[in-house]
Amino acid sequence: MTFLIRLREKLKLLFLDAVILSVMPLLAVLLRFEGVIPEHEAEILRVWLFPATFIGIAIFYLFGMYHRIWHYARIRDLYAIVGAVTLFSAGKFLLLFIAGEELPKSIFLISWMLTLGGVGLSRLAFKINLDIFTDNRTEQHSVLIIGAGDAGAMLVREIEQNDSATVRVVGFADDDAKKIGNRLAGFPVLGSVNQVPQMVEAQNVEQIIIAMPSATGDEIRRITDICRRTSCKVKIMPGFYEMMDTGKQDKGLRQLREIRLEDLLRRDPIELDFDKITHYIAGKTVLITGAGGSIGSELSRQISRVGAKEILLLGRGENSIYEIYQELKMKFPEQHYRTIIANITDKVRMEEVFRQYHPQVVFHAAAHKHVPLMEIQPAEAVQNNVFGTKNVAELADAYKSEIFVLISTDKAVNPTSVMGATKRTAELVLQEINQHSMTKFVAVRFGNVLGSRGSVVPLFERQIAAGGPVTVTDPEMTRFFMTIPEAVQLVLQAGSQAEGGEVFLFDMGDPVKINDMACDLIRLHGHVPNQDIRIVYTGLRPGEKLYEELLTNEEGTTSTKHKKIYKAHITPIETDVLTQYLDKLLTNRDTTAILQSLKKLIPTYKSKQLEMLERK
Repeated sequence: MTFLIRLREKLKLLFLDAVILSVMPLLAVLLRFEGVIPEHEAEILRVWLFPATFIGIAIFYLFGMYHRIWHYARIRDLYAIVGAVTLFSAGKFLLLFIAGEELPKSIFLISWMLTLGGVGLSRLAFKINLDIFTDNRTEQHSVLIIGAGDAGAMLVREIEQNDSATVRVVGFADDDAKKIGNRLAGFPVLGSVNQVPQMVEAQNVEQIIIAMPSATGDEIRRITDICRRTSCKVKIMPGFYEMMDTGKQDKGLRQLREIRLEDLLRRDPIELDFDKITHYIAGKTVLITGAGGSIGSELSRQISRVGAKEILLLGRGENSIYEIYQELKMKFPEQHYRTIIANITDKVRMEEVFRQYHPQVVFHAAAHKHVPLMEIQPAEAVQNNVFGTKNVAELADAYKSEIFVLISTDKAVNPTSVMGATKRTAELVLQEINQHSMTKFVAVRFGNVLGSRGSVVPLFERQIAAGGPVTVTDPEMTRFFMTIPEAVQLVLQAGSQAEGGEVFLFDMGDPVKINDMACDLIRLHGHVPNQDIRIVYTGLRPGEKLYEELLTNEEGTTSTKHKKIYKAHITPIETDVLTQYLDKLLTNRDTTAILQSLKKLIPTYKSKQLEMLERK
């Protein structure tokens, strides 16, 4: 079907050019002789007009006049038109000169000008969509675009060039006073965003499109609130990080979607130093543990863009590893991958991996992370988060990996959960190994990531779909949030700054109230909080706290070369003390003993579970 459409477009252009190349020389003679064609000139036209037209079509073909997308014509396309018409006119002159046929030279100049104008106008008709052959009876809906910038202009071009588009642009809304009253891509900037409800009424707008991919979450929230006052359907152009996904094939209109929670939490895009990232990853063998998880899979995607020599996708869940491998091979067919099913707590198996592949860069994302589940199974949390990390780190040291990056969490700060305490212990293990290793060991701490497995957002959406209630722990509970691509980009950037032993912190922005998130999601689904969908407060679960922190009172930070990355001041624990308590954790599966050992290792660890057990 696509081939036939393209062929139809080319044939239309070829027909138009044939008409123009045939008619313009005739018109030029008429103009030269004031409406009368002398007998000599008439005979020349009769003999040579058809061959000249055929030659002209051939010249146009050689200049690519039928292989250009005229909807997107630019100045260089105009150069092609001038060149093709000029060569055609020169060819006619030379052909008649060789044949001994004489015509006034002014005819060639007039013919050149007329042909150039005719061909140019025919291409302009395609560019502005004045296609007389197209019968487009599709019912169109009036649309208002918010954002009179590059994205808005691109959207207008897409709409105008799409024969099947079901929308008709009425204009733009933008808060830039300099743009109001002017026109963009041929359409007026009708007023500010605050005036959108009035525009909707005056212009009979049925749909609103927010075309501001670099807008912050606060801006999107304000615009969404204003649009909610209308009865229009609202769509949005994806943000910076979503559009970075090179596997995403949809463009323009097909990229538009409903507003999501992450749109309301957008922050300024991260400025990455790709040269540094490329320097320590490109051409290297990279191991990603937990590659099937939320962070691990995004690491795999972004490292694939950098150009690693080989990416080792390691995980213990065969389905998740299979899925990310299939996705990556489709998006990045030139990148080489190996899938490895292994458990990081199995040191023998992990040593096989290091001995066979010798990874130069290791991203350790494998971990148990569900706070309530780890509270009732502390031995499993210790085995995976502490000794699994220890296994991979020691092997990275033994096989002389260059960089080892641990994905840590803000829950490791003043932990109240087993999960947080085990991640803090993993940081201590890395710092101890770093003291006597050529490998650079670093940890990165950040908060919750939107869309990750176990995130509160999918839970809320399921509850909303079921008609509620939405369960919130506490009305005052706050968390730091990032999108997965944003978090991973900072992980990659932090790795480029590694000197060994650092714990890096990310600028997480302002903490977000979980209650506010629940209300936002309910509104995004077209409901009113506590009217259509009830919110129920359930109280803190085991191991949870109201507020997360990125630093303890004893820790301070130092800024780095990247404005969103900081380095925590953390004093490593003495090797003998660490070894003593690690031995106890390794040999003991008793919950009380495990919690006591974690408390000794991390004095700031506050466990209500331990307090209850010690009272018994």
